[in-house]
Amino acid sequence: MRTFIYMVRHGESPKTEGDERTRGLTDKGRSDAHLITQLLKDEGIDAFISSPYKRAMATIEELAQLVDKEISVFEELKELVFIGNDQIMADNELYPLVKKMFSEPDFSLPGGESVRICQNRAVRALRKIVDQYRGQKVVIGTHGAVMTLMMGYFDSQYDLEFLLTTSKPDIYRMEFQDEVLVETKRLWRD
Repeated sequence: MRTFIYMVRHGESPKTEGDERTRGLTDKGRSDAHLITQLLKDEGIDAFISSPYKRAMATIEELAQLVDKEISVFEELKELVFIGNDQIMADNELYPLVKKMFSEPDFSLPGGESVRICQNRAVRALRKIVDQYRGQKVVIGTHGAVMTLMMGYFDSQYDLEFLLTTSKPDIYRMEFQDEVLVETKRLWRD
């Protein structure tokens, strides 16, 4: 039985307000969320699941409302925790850290988590979703690193190089036959 998972990476988000959990979308991020709605509105989506972070939920919220569906929040789908207390890291600090973390999967900063720990928690959640929503189409509001780790678990081409080429937002449709990934297709066009 075929199950489709639509990984929707969140839109552009300001790093000047709130923290990792509460920062929302920029004007461009909200405009791109509208484009996501237009792109996916006729896909026949059965369910919406999101990371607990506001920017991920906000990116899929309009589409969920349009098709009259609630968004279920899964804590396990939150972004890779780079540093403790939901602190926002500047990009010039974050990118070298991400490279180190992908090359050393057990490395983490104090209060953060390793790539291995993040991948294990997120893949457990994704397997649960694929099982629970077997034969359906599910949108997941997600983030770059955790999305890459989930996709990379099933197909090694989704690695750090892939992550660095993704956009905000981005959409990848994963097709599962039972629990086996058979195809991944990028749906977003910059």
